[in-house]
Amino acid sequence: MDRTTTGPADHGPVLVLGGTTDGRELATLLVAAGIPVTSSLAGRVTQPNLPPGGVRIGGFGGTTGLIDFLRSHAITAVVDATHPFAEHITAHAALACDHTGTPLLRLARPSWSTRAQAATWHWADGLTEARIVAEGLGSRIFLAIGRQDLHRFASWEHRYVLTRVITAPESALPESWEVISARGPFRCDDEQDLMRSRNIQVLVTKDSGGPTTAKLDAATALNIPVVIVRRPALPAGLATVSSPREAFSWAARIRGNTRR
Repeated sequence: MDRTTTGPADHGPVLVLGGTTDGRELATLLVAAGIPVTSSLAGRVTQPNLPPGGVRIGGFGGTTGLIDFLRSHAITAVVDATHPFAEHITAHAALACDHTGTPLLRLARPSWSTRAQAATWHWADGLTEARIVAEGLGSRIFLAIGRQDLHRFASWEHRYVLTRVITAPESALPESWEVISARGPFRCDDEQDLMRSRNIQVLVTKDSGGPTTAKLDAATALNIPVVIVRRPALPAGLATVSSPREAFSWAARIRGNTRR
């Protein structure tokens, strides 16, 4: 099914699966244009930066729950602007939109794989491989992967690990770890100071992409090895754009296609 052209009968709001800077920017553009929008946030951050327009917080209850939401709210189109590693909601959105005939677009910030220094990084297919690779590169590690996957590295109880989160991790972490609570964006100079002060030997992160590259630039400047996890594959046939402006143009076109 071509998810970009088939639309529902009713002329309802655009659903933005958000929780990201791109999702907030898209919601801002839609509201400014007078297009009804509902942003859905996972609710994993205790004090989220809310976008304009309608907002719902919490999961849908899998694919079935999302199908019910699309129908009950007469959703015109869906833009999946979640984090590039939010593969479960992306899969649920693809299945739900196929089932309901709702146009779906993936707004995915540009990958860091095209950066000049990307060829010097240690690319890993998943967190397990990233952990194994990092163990061979150093014992003082800056683990910048988000709080939900920190437990996957809990075996590093005898290594110094620096990690930075917005909301405190739910599970206990080894005593040898240092957890910093902070919200970006961060400056490259500050990232260099942070890595120097902790004598960081390895940076482990995900290919989150986008313009916020301070930690990568800092690691490059300090000759610190980078271990980076590749993005999961997207569902087959899923149309993708890389900027909120492109997603806005698509949503506005879909809304025009469904007007009577």
